[in-house]
Amino acid sequence: MHHTTLIVPGFHGSGPAHWQTWLEGRLPDARRVTGIDWELPVLALWAAEVRREIDATPGAVWIVAHSFGCLASVIAAADRPAKVAGLLLVAPAEPRRFSLLGTREQYPGGDSVAAALPAEQLGSPSLLVASRNDPWLDFGRARELAERWGSRLVDIGEAGHVNTASGHGAWPQGMGLLAELQQACDGFPLGAIDDAGKAPAAGRRFSALARLRRQTRANMGA
Repeated sequence: MHHTTLIVPGFHGSGPAHWQTWLEGRLPDARRVTGIDWELPVLALWAAEVRREIDATPGAVWIVAHSFGCLASVIAAADRPAKVAGLLLVAPAEPRRFSLLGTREQYPGGDSVAAALPAEQLGSPSLLVASRNDPWLDFGRARELAERWGSRLVDIGEAGHVNTASGHGAWPQGMGLLAELQQACDGFPLGAIDDAGKAPAAGRRFSALARLRRQTRANMGA
């Protein structure tokens, strides 16, 4: 079965010098998620676009996410376990730094996105790559998220936020980690994939994205 690599950047996007752009240019099966305003970190909007891209892909996808994109990706993956072959979650952003409507600086009140994230193991294999001096996520918190989602934690030492500012343009280690994840999951049985890859209609309102949308609407009215 053909698998597509879906690139999910973080807040402010991934520019031409970013490792995600470098990786995308080296994987013939890769494409970047579209439809997201990278300057507007509203988790419900981002997760909806990631899930839409998953649904639009004929086969299964490998997700390569960075920073805030990791948070959107785990929401989407929780709803589509039969279509996500695996996730490479690189330097997730601290969920508590974001409200459901944007950054805490912009929206200091309201709920953080932390409570909206999956509280159980993801239905797909995953690696969570964490840095010891990431300004966006404490390493101990990274360990907590990895345990929560059933991800294998990969400690890459002091690598900042694993972005352009920390010198991560060409990043062979990242490509190696993706290959490692793919090899480990080779032959891993995905769930049955229907023609649209969508959850049964009866269960959609209980999906992770549906719950997130309800929480977001409630905060808009607060």
